[in-house]
Amino acid sequence: MSLAPRAVLVHRTTEYEELVARHGTHGQAAFFLASRGRDVGEVAERHRRARRALAEVTSAVPPTWRQAQVERSDLDRFLFAPEDVVVVVGQDGLVANVAKYLTGQPVIGIDTDPGRNPGVLVRHRPQDAAKLLTAPDGTVDELTMVEAVADDTQRLVALNEIYLGTPGHQTARYRLGLDDDGGAVEAQASSGVLVGTGTGATGWLRSVWQERGSRLPLPSPTEDRLVWFVREAWPSPATGTTLVAGELAASASLTVAVESDRLIAFGDGIESDALQLTWGQTLRVGVCGQRLRLA
Repeated sequence: MSLAPRAVLVHRTTEYEELVARHGTHGQAAFFLASRGRDVGEVAERHRRARRALAEVTSAVPPTWRQAQVERSDLDRFLFAPEDVVVVVGQDGLVANVAKYLTGQPVIGIDTDPGRNPGVLVRHRPQDAAKLLTAPDGTVDELTMVEAVADDTQRLVALNEIYLGTPGHQTARYRLGLDDDGGAVEAQASSGVLVGTGTGATGWLRSVWQERGSRLPLPSPTEDRLVWFVREAWPSPATGTTLVAGELAASASLTVAVESDRLIAFGDGIESDALQLTWGQTLRVGVCGQRLRLA
């Protein structure tokens, strides 16, 4: 006997909830914001919209289904099941936060604040939830993801980008190698390496691409191609700046041999869930075999 589907509603703590938790009361939070020229009313209204959206989506779950809710900070401890339908209620970034923990489950993005969120990944409104839940596999985009694998079997997957560098974003030392460039290798000192997807090309990756005035064509979200950039590479007698940007086809990878006491690799801005790397270790970054199935 197969299990009924489970709707997993993913949300995050609102700014208003964080303010009240930090300052104790609504009044204290209002005083704090007023001292900085902000109005608590606007923050509280966004909180109410988010909670109304979550309630509306919750009520749209079919009565024969199981359901669960998980807050963003608990994602790394939540066990997703194959029969889950994941409903992200919040911002675009929340879809990226959950993507790394999935293995093919369909994802529905619900925008709680239209006009404030770009809506690239949270494409739907709360009132659409009932229809989408009854046909989650109707129309989905298979979004490309990026994967990093260390020589000790540590593995990291991300939807937008993977960053490799020091925890404090200071000078990282490593040797950068390319599979598809005749085995070219360069010792570098930089503030880190960023490898991203077409989905990431709407965020951090795009800002680096734009600031650098790069002529590299950015990939589309479903394209099996990545782009990468070295941030602030430093030229010296021992380190070079030749290999600072490029693209990776589906079968190619970027290899980084660590020459610092400690480097980390994290995905989609979640630095608390990072790979820990030390001197002599090797990390390979490339296109991930799994995809995010986004309605």
